[in-house]
Amino acid sequence: VQFARQLPWLALEPPGPEYGFQLFVPLAKGGWWQLAGFSMTASVLLWWLRTFRRARALGMGTHVPWAFLSAIWLMVVLGFLRPMLMGSWAEAVPFGIFPHLDWTAAFSIRYGNLFYNPFHCLSIVFLYGSTLLFAMHGATILAVGRYGGERELEHITDRGTAAERAALFWRWTMGFNATYESIHRWAWWFAVLTTLTGGIGILLTGTVVDNWYLWAIQHGYAPNYPGPGVVDPATLPGAPR
Repeated sequence: VQFARQLPWLALEPPGPEYGFQLFVPLAKGGWWQLAGFSMTASVLLWWLRTFRRARALGMGTHVPWAFLSAIWLMVVLGFLRPMLMGSWAEAVPFGIFPHLDWTAAFSIRYGNLFYNPFHCLSIVFLYGSTLLFAMHGATILAVGRYGGERELEHITDRGTAAERAALFWRWTMGFNATYESIHRWAWWFAVLTTLTGGIGILLTGTVVDNWYLWAIQHGYAPNYPGPGVVDPATLPGAPR
């Protein structure tokens, strides 16, 4: 019962900084985290291999496994590549719901606010763009459902009234044509680039850039606000002596 109640706050922490990037760490000192991370990575990579092999066996394109690999890239950067470059397992993300959120907030503060990381910005653009594109696509297909719009594969090669109406709607409202084929390419690339750019941004943090806000000021990416004067409270009238 307590496990279920406290599950959101429970954490499996990585090894401490005193162990550096040591391969084998005592279980109670972070070894369980290493074991869990290895098992998760192995299972995900084997799962990726199966998606790739099954796609080839069925004569399909390999779009799904390559999109999956983009998500795996971000996971490996957070849990292995960046800690390896930093020389410490302590740089990795703990396993846990709230603990990993706390790590994210502390990580951003430590390196001068990730909002000034251009790759983080790109990742957010593609993340929000993915939700927008998928929502617009789903809504458009539902809107032309009365004309058989759900039969997308047929309408890619044999246009019908549903495809024509959907294309006209996008042209009139968005300013460009989106076909049944092109909208899926847009959505695929936006989804893939979300984790791809996110992984690049994380990999550069601490290894190449120590403070993203100062980096942004130096490159004209963020405004350089004048520092306010700090008054010593002890010098104010009425201050206790």
